[in-house]
Amino acid sequence: MPTNKTLITGAAGFIGFHLAQRLLERGDRVCGLDNLNDYYDVNLKHDGLKLLEEQKNFTFIKADITDREKIADIFASEKYDVVVNLAAQPGVRYSLINPYTYIDSNIVGFLNIHEGCRHNHVKHLVFASSSSVYGANTKMPYSVHHNVDHPMSLYAASKKANELMAHA
Repeated sequence: MPTNKTLITGAAGFIGFHLAQRLLERGDRVCGLDNLNDYYDVNLKHDGLKLLEEQKNFTFIKADITDREKIADIFASEKYDVVVNLAAQPGVRYSLINPYTYIDSNIVGFLNIHEGCRHNHVKHLVFASSSSVYGANTKMPYSVHHNVDHPMSLYAASKKANELMAHA
């Protein structure tokens, strides 16, 4: 049975690393992409990548999703069946200190990934949103059917924008 060729952005992060491991275990070919920024401990990222790079079906690209030309080149040079966009600038508090990072990574970067998928006929795009999108919503438990038009942080607004961009 043929395997999927999957691009995982944010592959050196906790979720990206574990997803890559699981896909490799089932026989998929995985390309991990990460900019290896220092928002989290870079040593943890390097340790995880060492484990992934021991797998024959894993390749790694150090790149930033905000680099439109680089991302376009990556998509043009490889034909991915699936793209999982986990790369993002996380954290509510940090958005108060460095708001441009959220717009660059979470909006511009997501658009670059979205356009790469669209122009290269990727079958499936999966991306991570955040429970932060529920903002001032008090109805519990949260549901994807709830109105989420009152984010409480720039981070939440950027993840809501991702949802709207993907829907459009």
